[in-house]
Amino acid sequence: MTQLSRPVEGALWMALSCASLTVLAALIRHLTLEMDPMMVLFFRMIFAQAILMPWLFKHGLKALSTSRLKLHAVRAIFTCGAMVSSFYAWSMIPLADVTALSFLAPIFATVGAALFLGETVRGRRWAATFTGFIGAMVILRPGFIDLELGHWLALIFAGFMACTMLVVKSLSRTENPIKVVFFVGIFITPVSLALALQNWQWPPTHLWLWLFLLGPSAVVGHVTFVRAFSCADASAILPFDFLRLPFAALFGFVIFGEVADGWIWAGAAIIFSSTFYISKREAYLRKSPKISKADGPRLT
Repeated sequence: MTQLSRPVEGALWMALSCASLTVLAALIRHLTLEMDPMMVLFFRMIFAQAILMPWLFKHGLKALSTSRLKLHAVRAIFTCGAMVSSFYAWSMIPLADVTALSFLAPIFATVGAALFLGETVRGRRWAATFTGFIGAMVILRPGFIDLELGHWLALIFAGFMACTMLVVKSLSRTENPIKVVFFVGIFITPVSLALALQNWQWPPTHLWLWLFLLGPSAVVGHVTFVRAFSCADASAILPFDFLRLPFAALFGFVIFGEVADGWIWAGAAIIFSSTFYISKREAYLRKSPKISKADGPRLT
């Protein structure tokens, strides 16, 4: 990719991330038909760490040297919450439903930046945020369809993902993408084991291949996600995140016979349009010295 411009390179990394993470979601949905979601989470963490071990052997423990260990730990807490909620959500409702609702993550991130990081969010960004929530209502249609627990877990997943995005945007400025993913495994693997032991049963033989595939799909998905944000501004990368929905709709239909109705596509389009506007607005504010100084502290 050395011949490509940084935004194009970032877009390609993001497209690869979308494909890999959708494969991961499909694997999780398939496995949770026969296994407890927390057991699937544990094997996902184990096999992902195993995939990363050659990198650690090559570079040694010095590759894990960091001055931002606390921020890695914070990211792991948020990521653990996202994983637990998403694994249960994927086991309960169609892939496209979870994917569409996950587009709320940047919307939640805007709210979180205003409430907890002291960033100034002006009228147009609040309007875009409100529009995003309207998109969520189009998908959920409260009062018109029966909402399942999986839908609420998908919303929780989006909330934790928002927190993770705020941290990753900061970490990607200084940390190697593989290091970022490796530290998540160090923190979350013991937690996932404790959760898995609550309902432990050895997986049947015919599921081991699918369990092993969790590792490569997770590592590729998350490393390319971090690398995409290290190549260009979020406003240049974020539009390609929408690729997750057609991937999810395709896999859901081919593998599980799930059909994403028009409400899912319409709601996702509304959410994504508002998210894209917010990302463009953030890029504009960063380029405007007078405005950016008034935006308050950033995550460090």
